[in-house]
Amino acid sequence: MGAVTADRVERGFPHLDTVRAALTALYQRLSVDGVARHATSVAPADVAVDDGEELYTAVQRVAAALVAQLHLPQARVIVGFRAMEHAATVELEAGPEYFVELNARFKEHRRDIGAALAHEITHVALHRLGLAFDGTRDNEVLTDTVATYLGAGWLLLDAFRQDALTSQKLGYLTPEEFGYVLAKRAEVFAEDPAVWFTSPQAYPAYTRGRQQAAADRRRPPLAAAGWAARRRYAHDRRRAAAPSTALYRFEPGPPPRVSFPCPTCFQRVRLPASHGHLRARCTVCASLLECET
Repeated sequence: MGAVTADRVERGFPHLDTVRAALTALYQRLSVDGVARHATSVAPADVAVDDGEELYTAVQRVAAALVAQLHLPQARVIVGFRAMEHAATVELEAGPEYFVELNARFKEHRRDIGAALAHEITHVALHRLGLAFDGTRDNEVLTDTVATYLGAGWLLLDAFRQDALTSQKLGYLTPEEFGYVLAKRAEVFAEDPAVWFTSPQAYPAYTRGRQQAAADRRRPPLAAAGWAARRRYAHDRRRAAAPSTALYRFEPGPPPRVSFPCPTCFQRVRLPASHGHLRARCTVCASLLECET
């Protein structure tokens, strides 16, 4: 996992397609009941390392809390420190013991040990689930997305800090993308992560992510779509064609159908078009969707 400096902090939503694919893959692999086992995020007190604590004992305590959060049975994470370029690394072997190395700077900067461990231990969880994406970049985005959605990744957004001279960001998602995934989690579990933020930069990033997440629920054919979007949708439906920028697609019949991504898990949903108001349930995440097709 990398840590980046001020002139290299990417902002916005450049990885959004991969984040959405990661949410689909997570629900498909764990099932809606498996995801629901992570309804409560890891508590701040369980992942904090105080300056007065014995370092190695505290780090093992935090690792154990994250193992429990991610429901890793019979997994023991052994943590060490060494000088290196990246923030942390993990050895992915057969287990049940896994070895995580943290950058030696965390010995003095203990505040973000939990964030670094959250990312690496999620690598362990994905390894044991057999869930991976092709390519390093996409696989790291998958890791950050899963860590955040399963209740450990709010630490990664809180590790983002900037001032006039310095900057720190852990993980591969942008701050706004971390906020987006946190907002998606909040929609499902009614959990407000903002109360845990200590970084002044975390809440604005979360707010932007929450706005992007809310927009997913206002896209046609969802009933919450705005007037202008519904009008454009009706025009596209008459032509049986959608612009490349639209997330919905029309399929010839009979009957003609429209497909669109579920706003929770992004599995595509297919419904008859031109049927007015319909209520549908996503087959992957069980979300109930009010639609105007």
